[in-house]
Amino acid sequence: MEDKLTLFSFKGKYKILHLTWFAFFMSFVVWLSLGPMMPFIREALSLTQQQAKILLILNVAITIPSRIVVGMLVDKFGPKIMFTVILVLGGLISIAFAWMQTYEQLALLRFLSGFIGAGFVVGIRLISEWFPAKQTGVAQGVYGGWGNFGSAGAAMTLPFIASSFGGIDGWRYAITAASLVAIVYGIFYYFNVSNTPKGSTYFKPKKSGAMEVSSYADLALYITMNVPLYLALSLMTWKLADVKMIPSIVEFGIFAVLIVLFFLQALKAWQINIVYLKLGVPKQHRYKFKQVALLNWAYFVTFGTELAVVSILAMFYVDWFGLDKITAALLAGVYPFLNLFARPGGGYLSDKFGRKIILMVTFSGISLSFLTLGTVEQEWSIYSVIALTIIGGIFSKAGSGAIFAMVPLIQRRLTGQIAGMTGAFGNVGAVMFLTVNSLVDYDQFFMLIGIMSGVVLMLIVVFLEEPKGHMTEVLDDGTVEVIKLN
Repeated sequence: MEDKLTLFSFKGKYKILHLTWFAFFMSFVVWLSLGPMMPFIREALSLTQQQAKILLILNVAITIPSRIVVGMLVDKFGPKIMFTVILVLGGLISIAFAWMQTYEQLALLRFLSGFIGAGFVVGIRLISEWFPAKQTGVAQGVYGGWGNFGSAGAAMTLPFIASSFGGIDGWRYAITAASLVAIVYGIFYYFNVSNTPKGSTYFKPKKSGAMEVSSYADLALYITMNVPLYLALSLMTWKLADVKMIPSIVEFGIFAVLIVLFFLQALKAWQINIVYLKLGVPKQHRYKFKQVALLNWAYFVTFGTELAVVSILAMFYVDWFGLDKITAALLAGVYPFLNLFARPGGGYLSDKFGRKIILMVTFSGISLSFLTLGTVEQEWSIYSVIALTIIGGIFSKAGSGAIFAMVPLIQRRLTGQIAGMTGAFGNVGAVMFLTVNSLVDYDQFFMLIGIMSGVVLMLIVVFLEEPKGHMTEVLDDGTVEVIKLN
């Protein structure tokens, strides 16, 4: 592949990049339409503030296990078919949500539609197949940043549709329109992309069902790192029971199911890896799982912050500063708009100066900006608050770009699963932050983000290693392909 990066070309790998970031964009328009639509939904259905916050939590719930499962499926079946399925099925469920009449129906359909957020994982694997390691940071940054702009696209367009058509049901027409576009694009996408460049091999894991690791210590860490995923689902279950959405017997039943699922997943991870580890892992297939774990916690903060803040920002502006719904939605749309340059910028700087140093810089910025927001009072100027959210947003989105500049460089054949787990941790962060938001005031919500980012910064400084040298993959004919990392 050529060395010169020409992002505004629409040929070869750049065509794949542009078609794929727009697929991601549409998945986020559908998934995150709930935030800017929430003031309209709350008014139309006379929802309480607590009911509105519960819907926001449910919106990110199933995305957690979905990203893990989709990561496995994309490594096995390929990105092309997976993105099409997610856009079409997700769009249909979203349309069903838009026309539900009771709060219980809304809650169920919003929970189910959250799986469309797993589309992000699909493109990570596809872009890593088309771009070399020295360009993967900026390519993944463009994919993630421009695709993430879908939340801003929803915030800037759907409120106008909702206020222009259908009266009190305008929000239903807005969400339906966005979902129909996603379905059509999903079909178009299938016929216009391929999983790899012509002549390249699509590497797959030897076994499916759990991630392959390189040592017994890594296996223990891998199993342990699944605990936060189940804790996040347990936290949401508790929250639903706390507001009487589900009875206590259902709450305890879900807890029991989650415990059983965790032990079944741990058993599957053991079964897949034990024979592999006893025989000895070939040198070319070894990697350090601590790298995956650290990136998981880093994305817990960066994307967890992004998803939580974009979900609550419109209501924050309305509740604390008395802005009207459309103005609040437009101002909230500035936050995800930053993805257009901040996330690609984080990826580009990682390619140029190193992954670890850029992560250290971005996490320092996240911590300082949100600790400052943690002191916010209602008497503050709205302009200063907007400026602080923009600064925090730039650092968090650049941090996400730096994280996924590194994800594809750990082990190529496992990229989907690594991206899936890292992406799931982003949603775990969102669930935790949104749950805290439902229990405390906005200033305490911002303060928690600042503290968590400071903790992860220390972990990055001490434990994260810069990718160096090369990784190798064995082709079907037995030859070895060397993939340079820097």
